[in-house]
Amino acid sequence: MREKTIEQKFRAAVKAAGGLAVKFTSPGFDGVPDRIALLPDGKMAFVEVKAPGKKPRPLQQARHRQLRQLGFKVYVLDDKSQIGGMIDEIKNSV
Repeated sequence: MREKTIEQKFRAAVKAAGGLAVKFTSPGFDGVPDRIALLPDGKMAFVEVKAPGKKPRPLQQARHRQLRQLGFKVYVLDDKSQIGGMIDEIKNSV
């Protein structure tokens, strides 16, 4: 399955959960995750979408660490089977 397909399924699942999965781009600040998942009740997380078995590049890993150090949830999604659990975890976060 291609990265694009996983990303489409993720967007659809977030929408079905009542939220938005907006594309995240930050000119001049490379390596940020692909999507921000915005769910009801102010729940949010950053999501890096990868093709199955692919890992984030070193710069992406560094950005993920920075965001986590600031207290944000950051996920790496490389399989459609992760989507439901990921959304549930975001919804149930504090």
